[in-house]
Amino acid sequence: MGFLRDRAGARVVAVVLGLLATQVGALLAPAYACGCGAMIPGAGERVAVDREESLVRWDGRREQIVMRLTVGEYAERAAWIMPVPNRATVRLGDPALFDALHSVTAPVRRDRYHFWPQDGDWPLASGGDGLAGAPPGARAGAPVGVVGRQRLGPFEVARLTATDPEALDGWLDTNGFALPPRLEGALKPYVDRRWEYVAVRLTPESTGDRLVGDLDPLHLTFAATEPVYPMRLSRLARNPQSLGLYVLAGHRMEPASRIGGERPRVTYAGRVNATSGPLAELASGTPYLTAIGQEFPRPESISADHELRPAPTDAPFQQVIYEDRLRTVAGIPAWLLTVVGFFLAVVAAVSTLFVRRSRRPAGDYIP
Repeated sequence: MGFLRDRAGARVVAVVLGLLATQVGALLAPAYACGCGAMIPGAGERVAVDREESLVRWDGRREQIVMRLTVGEYAERAAWIMPVPNRATVRLGDPALFDALHSVTAPVRRDRYHFWPQDGDWPLASGGDGLAGAPPGARAGAPVGVVGRQRLGPFEVARLTATDPEALDGWLDTNGFALPPRLEGALKPYVDRRWEYVAVRLTPESTGDRLVGDLDPLHLTFAATEPVYPMRLSRLARNPQSLGLYVLAGHRMEPASRIGGERPRVTYAGRVNATSGPLAELASGTPYLTAIGQEFPRPESISADHELRPAPTDAPFQQVIYEDRLRTVAGIPAWLLTVVGFFLAVVAAVSTLFVRRSRRPAGDYIP
């Protein structure tokens, strides 16, 4: 018995040590990527982006991306890099936009009734809770050009051009946007295609404040002949990634390919009926809203940016969440009334037959 107790104790200690090692490893591992850009924590810090929401608006000539990050772990400073195909202007977005998007695209909840009891219904209930800007400074030919710098709330924004990924790395490092080596290599395809960059340094306005919770949205605008959502840098993420993307355009839109993730799924499609507010303003001229979700279990498999194209039809779609309920009559389960009624009918039939037999004369014979 003592030997068994010793072995059980050793297993408990091993499990505890394993969990501690996992937690320490998570604290030490930097989070370099998030969504369509790359998140870079300050030295010795970690930033975990719990959720990233983005809206893409495309009117055939210009693209707008409004992005909001929700930071779940504290940090005094961090940086974020996003490639764009053409020169971008940057301003703060309206936080109310995402509240409106959530309201419009929320699933419809409907009751769905069943006759026979299921798990959670009496008598099958299993217990528990019952819940089953600065002036332009770019120089032609320079390896790195500074198009502009500005302060927007907690963000310091630099708009850059680059013809050399090593020079871009040097500029970012010198100006407080330290890049890990893997990110420098990941930027090369954008440099080769002469894309530009929005480098954002997240710094609290007061010393000692830390970044946490919903950050102010950033609103980027740039020329685009085809709508694109940059995703390539997300391949540097250490953990599985989830994409939640809203698209405003003249028609229902869809990704052209999976780009290394699971099959994209449409969670909402329909025309915007709002008449006021930030969503109505953006939907003017681009009235069709599509909400797209996608999972990336292995971020290193992300092979390209998301190119968006019109869907074959503009058929509307909205998710429906069914709440399964047991059908009742006056608060009593219908199946129970049926069973009791059937039982009483059988009892009545048997009783009637018994009474009839008991009333027959003893000598009567019925063939």
